[in-house]
Formats: sequence, C-alpha cells, structure tokens
Amino acid sequence: QVQLVESGGGLVQAGGSLKLSCSASGRTFSNYAMGWFRQAPGKEREFVAAISWSGGSTSYADSVKGRFTISRDKAKNTLYLQMNSLKPEDTGVYYCAADRAPFRGPRPEYEYWGQGTQVTVSS
Repeated sequence: QVQLVESGGGLVQAGGSLKLSCSASGRTFSNYAMGWFRQAPGKEREFVAAISWSGGSTSYADSVKGRFTISRDKAKNTLYLQMNSLKPEDTGVYYCAADRAPFRGPRPEYEYWGQGTQVTVSS
C-alpha cells in the first residue's frame, strides 16, 4: 500500500504561483511512477503532469507546458508540482497518483490516489 497526501493548495490571483506537495508513505516511494491530475467543477479529471520512477522522464499536458514543473525528492518521499503563471482555468482539485510501472504518463490507470488539494485562481 502507498498513502498519498497532497498539500499546498489555496487561493491565488491570476499570474501567481503555487507549489503543491504530495507526501508518500508506505511502500518504497522511489520505485513508483508518479503523476498529477486535476478536476474542475463539472468536468472530468484530467492529466496534468507525470514523472518516471527514476525522475529522468516527464510529460505534461499541453495546457500547462512551460508553466508547470513536476519533480520528486526521493529522500523526502515527496512529489512536487511547481505552478507558475496561473490562470483561472487552472482552478480545480489537484490529485497526486502513484503506480508501480516505471512510467505511467497521462494514462489514468494509476494504482494509488491521494485525496486532493483545492487550487483556486481568481481573475
């Protein structure tokens, strides 16, 4: 089992920045591919960013490329999402996810999910 807890969400003005964290506990964090997804009100959950178990591969949704950066700190068992130049359309609940595959990418079949953290971007 892997337990995931997101933090760092909040209210920010358009153009601002936030850094989300996802703390992992349980099985060996370093052996898991990780991802961030988000869900806006009335919409389906969508892919945001992913990172391989090694940290050597990343992928991003087109809507966040150049603005968001995914990273991981294996020593701290923590996944991060640095979000810059935020837009109102970035508003939603952000979830981190983990999977035993080396790299899951945008496919949503991650094995473990956190409870989410709310991000609200005001215009």
